[in-house]
Amino acid sequence: MAGCFLFLCLLVTPVAFAAPSDLVGKAASDFVLRSLKQENIRLSEQLGEVVVLNFWATWCGPCRQEMPLLDEIYLKYRRAGLVLLSINIDQDTERAAEMATTLGVSYPVLMDTRNDVAKAYEIGTMPLTVLIDREGTIRYVSEGYKPGYELRYTDELRRLLNE
Repeated sequence: MAGCFLFLCLLVTPVAFAAPSDLVGKAASDFVLRSLKQENIRLSEQLGEVVVLNFWATWCGPCRQEMPLLDEIYLKYRRAGLVLLSINIDQDTERAAEMATTLGVSYPVLMDTRNDVAKAYEIGTMPLTVLIDREGTIRYVSEGYKPGYELRYTDELRRLLNE
């Protein structure tokens, strides 16, 4: 019964936040985050490159599934101007570092322990993947992950890299 009440409340309650897909066409919010290698990385310093932001958490099964596939994409296209920034939203940086090491990702893993960047990008569903063009405009947003989504990313990335 409580579940039905909650469902009805959600139906009649206006949502105050935009969906992440509403970010498409807007300028990417700039940020500075520390990587697991203790380097500060600023998004605006990546202008001129095609950027993938991938928000994830250690408790997220689909994130664990997606990360090695993103690494393959990164290794294939980085010489063409692709930058992949992985943004972990956990407060436990050691656990995040352990997972990134276990999965063998080669791209930078940034820590958003206060979730400031996650809020700016309106994270709801995990993982969230955002593609940003060379001018800093968000061109594609994907919420969640299912096998085959990486093919969508690859198609969009090829288009952006060829612009």
